[in-house]
Amino acid sequence: MRYIGATGAIFHAEPTTERAATMGAKSAIEWTDATWNPVTGCTKVSPGCKHCYAERLAMHLQAMGNPRYRRGFAVTLHPDQVTLPLRWRQPRRIFVNSMSDLFHEAIPDEFIMGVGHP
Repeated sequence: MRYIGATGAIFHAEPTTERAATMGAKSAIEWTDATWNPVTGCTKVSPGCKHCYAERLAMHLQAMGNPRYRRGFAVTLHPDQVTLPLRWRQPRRIFVNSMSDLFHEAIPDEFIMGVGHP
């Protein structure tokens, strides 16, 4: 599946396995219970991006064969993750988009508006 962003860039929506669909349900980060990434990847926009932890982690996950990072740190939409928290039965503190920028300029507004909505 492909999406075309506001700038005309084409983004791929990756199909995933059942195992990958449940990733992020638990987190080792002390101040959150779970991570939720309906989008992965980003682009460097400032000197502060030089040492981006998410880019390094994405490269590691790609090397491990994680299907969500087949494209490395290129912006990738994950439509199957858009409503993931709505399927969780217990409340939790969620770190949203720990591996990207949900409001990246090239992500289609329609996709952003659908995040968290059935």
